Amino acid sequence: MTRKLFLKRVAQAGILALFPSLYAWQIEPFWVEFVEKKLPIKNLPQDLIGKKLMQISDLHVGNRFDPKFLVDSFQKAKLLNPDFVVYTGDFVNKGNETELAQLEMVMKQAVLGKLGTFGILGNHDYGKNWKNTEQASRISEMLENHGISMLNNQQKSCDGLHFIGFEDLWSPNFHPEKVMSAYDASKANIVLCHNPDACDKDIWNGYQGWILSGHTHGGQCRIPGFVTPILPVKNKNYISGEIDLLDGRMLYINRALGHSFQVRFMVRPEITVFTLTS
Repeated sequence: MTRKLFLKRVAQAGILALFPSLYAWQIEPFWVEFVEKKLPIKNLPQDLIGKKLMQISDLHVGNRFDPKFLVDSFQKAKLLNPDFVVYTGDFVNKGNETELAQLEMVMKQAVLGKLGTFGILGNHDYGKNWKNTEQASRISEMLENHGISMLNNQQKSCDGLHFIGFEDLWSPNFHPEKVMSAYDASKANIVLCHNPDACDKDIWNGYQGWILSGHTHGGQCRIPGFVTPILPVKNKNYISGEIDLLDGRMLYINRALGHSFQVRFMVRPEITVFTLTS
């Protein structure tokens, strides 16, 4: 091999190695996917069949990426005209004053459902060590002011659909018994629970139905069928997508719209659009 050919091969190898890095840093983190799924719900009223429920999770407003990406994604989501919208936690990354101001800007453009909009908090909404309850209350108040009904260990019905919301598993306010003690199996129920590890806790009081979660970001970087190196859950089966818990409960884990770090590989940011079925 000549010196010229050798240098050419080295340059080609360098370009091939650089492309995946640039893709994972500059392309995939901002290539949002609208995932369409059916959501069969027991006891669903006839007039809700075919309605759209949109799940948005893990915005992670902060200095890790430009929050204008979230606003642009919201504008695209509004074109789908959802009937219900649920936000499943982690609105901020740390929750300092700068991030709260950015969150205010982002949520002025929030996607709202024609019939109802609900939200829960995630661990990052509780600040350092997930213990800042004052910060969590400020975020809840802000979101309420922007049309999101926050379910902090609470349940609310909206046009025949019943939403049950947990506080975050890692927070000081995780008390699902406050809401699950009043679980009514005759209603068309959906549980909003940020951290899917809560599915393995003895808290469910015989619940049968869907649980919508986030938290994992799908690992952000993974090689499907081989490895997902970073998952912030004890149960490593809780990666993303639909999971049958084999006891009458079905779990859906959203891959997150935002990200803790601006890197994704084979785990595109997600907004989920469910079609309600009986």
